[in-house]
Amino acid sequence: MFTKLLVGVDGTPSGRDAIALASQLAGPAATLTFVHVHPGRLRPTHAVSPSLVREEQEAAQALLERERAAAGSRAALVAVEAFSPGRALHERAEQERADLIVVGSCSRGALGRTMLGDDARAALNGSPCAVAIAAAGFAEHPSGLANIGVAYNDSSESRAALALARRLAEPTSARLQAMEVITLPTYAYTGLIPAMVGDSIELSVQEADARLQQLDGVEGHAVYGLAGEELARFGDGLDLLVVGSRGYGPVKRLVLGSTTEYLERHAHCSLLVLPRPVSEASYTPSDVGEPTAMAAKAR
Repeated sequence: MFTKLLVGVDGTPSGRDAIALASQLAGPAATLTFVHVHPGRLRPTHAVSPSLVREEQEAAQALLERERAAAGSRAALVAVEAFSPGRALHERAEQERADLIVVGSCSRGALGRTMLGDDARAALNGSPCAVAIAAAGFAEHPSGLANIGVAYNDSSESRAALALARRLAEPTSARLQAMEVITLPTYAYTGLIPAMVGDSIELSVQEADARLQQLDGVEGHAVYGLAGEELARFGDGLDLLVVGSRGYGPVKRLVLGSTTEYLERHAHCSLLVLPRPVSEASYTPSDVGEPTAMAAKAR
């Protein structure tokens, strides 16, 4: 569970979805901070008018207080002057040593798909902590986090994701599922006959299924296909999908790969992306000892 959460609040249903998701992901003694980002003095028309800046600052504070009261929360309130909400949240997370940033999805497109603007995506790609994106309408979801899924493979990032998913599922006995996506093997592009490729894929799926069945308390299954598309489809039956970010470099940061970027745009469930852990212990409870599994990277 998370202990220090920053929640992006903007007075819209999207921001309320983020507040609702944050309450589900917060641990018993967690502290929440509602952050509202506004241009303030950075807006050209306000730069020469102190009264307009003051009015905007007062409006930002009033918005935060309304949202806190509506949520029945004791969250701290912070109004930040910045052009990019994503970058402002990123910088604030570094200052406060937060372990989770929660934002709402953009409701552009069909079914309110989970999507961030380009500025927010650029800032959150490199976040010092985990990032959760609430699906549109999450605040009206009566079951909360009843179904949690994990994109699980043979990496330390995915093992950390499973360990955290277990902890999130435990208080409410939520259903926990894991998926492995088998992709076309590299040698298939060398001109080998289709029958050999087909046999290899079928065997890989069977082996992955067998491994996933060994995960205690997890409904695991493997499929063949494109990782992003299959995981997005997997997410249609979930309230939350937990994934690890790419493991580039030694620094514990969130680095979005092609699969997580695809999920950000197309997943219809809430999404939780973990940064690269310094070690598996970063998110793994001491009593969890999962075998390494999955041959295909969900990245």
